Amino acid sequence: MDLSYFSLAELRNLQADISKQMKHREHDELAKAREQIQSIAHSVGLSLKELLDGAGRAKTGSVAARFRNPANPAQQWSGRGRQPNWVKQWTAEGKEIDLLKI
Repeated sequence: MDLSYFSLAELRNLQADISKQMKHREHDELAKAREQIQSIAHSVGLSLKELLDGAGRAKTGSVAARFRNPANPAQQWSGRGRQPNWVKQWTAEGKEIDLLKI
């Protein structure tokens, strides 16, 4: 589209019309997206709030301890992640880790 033939007033009117049309389309597309998200939530049996809050997601938190330091019962380890120093020391001394099980 060659805009060089338009007057300044016509270009300003065109700009205002384009701005209105863009706002209208943004509104329509947001409404459509909301409907799609609502439909997805409904299809998996969740409310929109539950979907957005992450319901059904694996819960993170503490895991029960599986190993305890006999020298210091306050030191415990779940068996996940890096071994604590007291476990490393225990196994370095040639002792079985199974002896630490709770």
